[in-house]
Amino acid sequence: MTIRAIIVEDEANSREILRNYLKKYCPEVDLKGEAASIQEGLKLIGENDLDLVFLDVEMPFGNAFDLLDKVPERNFETVFVTAYNHYAMDALNNHAAYYLMKPINIDELVKAVEYVVEIRKKENALEDKVLQPKLKSVEGKITLPQQDGFQVLNVQDILYCKADDNYTEIFLENKKILVSKTLKYFEEALAEFPFARIHKSYLVNVNEVIKYRKGKGGSVVVSNGKELSVSASKKKEFLAYF
Repeated sequence: MTIRAIIVEDEANSREILRNYLKKYCPEVDLKGEAASIQEGLKLIGENDLDLVFLDVEMPFGNAFDLLDKVPERNFETVFVTAYNHYAMDALNNHAAYYLMKPINIDELVKAVEYVVEIRKKENALEDKVLQPKLKSVEGKITLPQQDGFQVLNVQDILYCKADDNYTEIFLENKKILVSKTLKYFEEALAEFPFARIHKSYLVNVNEVIKYRKGKGGSVVVSNGKELSVSASKKKEFLAYF
């Protein structure tokens, strides 16, 4: 599979190193162009249908996150390349597929590209199709603690769970239930069933997912029509269900 990519990096020497590494070690990457600034990067993004953007964090007159803010509906994966490790959390929150430290380690670069290739293959196969999960629903029940006792639910009736600080909202077909437990609690409680943690805020019943859509992190549509974000760090694990 060919990966269409660009490099956005203000240092000419860094662009040259990355370009040469990609040519030698990642032949599946088709480099469509290079940019030395945010504005040049935005121009290249607008002119090309891209799978991957290698993006330096620190640039003149802004940074990588300023660029990404200007591309709200992005369909490409992002690999951050930086000399500063304190941007890791920001990169994660901006749905980065990978985070490379300078000087670039060739093995890590190859892993980053392989990761994107695998993701794009799966996304292309699943995008906007009616999904059929590999796993079938397993019958079971879960107990929800309440102020006046507890409530018992059939696991298969849960569409998805949403984090709300130290509470969790349990969404059923026609109602939701607020429970004073964290999403992590339900992730562990439902571990034996086909539930996937797709985002820091969402745990979804895989059997209720009907569509997957590519995007900056991707998203899924569940059977009630609700669209939920998929974070880049959870994407590969989630797509493996299908």
